[in-house]
Formats: sequence, C-alpha cells, structure tokens
Amino acid sequence: MRSLAANFPSKEISLNEYDVMFNLSRQPDRRIRLRDLNQHVLLTQPSVSRLVDRLVSRGYLHKHIDPADGRGAIIELTDAGLALFRRVAVAHMGSITERIGESLTQAELVQLAVLCDKLRIDCPSERYEDSIPEA
Repeated sequence: MRSLAANFPSKEISLNEYDVMFNLSRQPDRRIRLRDLNQHVLLTQPSVSRLVDRLVSRGYLHKHIDPADGRGAIIELTDAGLALFRRVAVAHMGSITERIGESLTQAELVQLAVLCDKLRIDCPSERYEDSIPEA
C-alpha cells in the first residue's frame, strides 16, 4: 500500500481520495451515508470526514444532510468527481498492471479478484471455512 500511495499516478487526488471515489462509484446513485463509507476504507472516521470535506470543496463530492437522520450525512460523487475518478482509474490500473501483471497468470489474477471480493464482503468468516484447503 505504501508503494502504491508513493507511486500513485495522479497529482490531482491522493490514493485515499481515489479510494473514497472508487467506493462511491460502486454505490447506487453514487451515494452513501458517511458512516457506511467509513466501513469501506482503511481510514479513521475523522480522517474520512476531513478527506470528504476537501473533496466537497473541490467540487468532486456533494454532502447532503440525511433526510432520515438529520445528524448524519450522505456523500455523493459528482459528475466532475466521476470523470476525474475514471481518468485516474485508467492510469492507476496501468501502474498496478506494471507491478503485478506479469507476475501472475490470468487464472491467478482471476483468483486474486475472487479472494479480494471475499475479503471485502461483510460476512462471517465461517462462510468460507469449508473452502480453505487443509494443510
């Protein structure tokens, strides 16, 4: 992660800002409650709040009061934010491909994607115990 952050291919946004935009791009209507966003990123809640405020001030996100709970906030990726995210994603994928693309076969890359998805899903670990090979 340090290497990816240090060599992140964008001067416009950081890897952490990209991560927030990536997660928003995957949500219905590109919106999510701030407290739910916190569960998707590897940052503390105060850090996510400051990062979101920076992206709002630059026009990449909108921050709305949650109509269901006035104490909460809903974060939305703007059209400008989505366009920037897509532009940076192409360069970012290129840098990842340079790092691991030739080290792994196509089958291994597919397996890596499946494993990463399993780790990302919020479910009990027992669900995957049966699929782990015994030593």
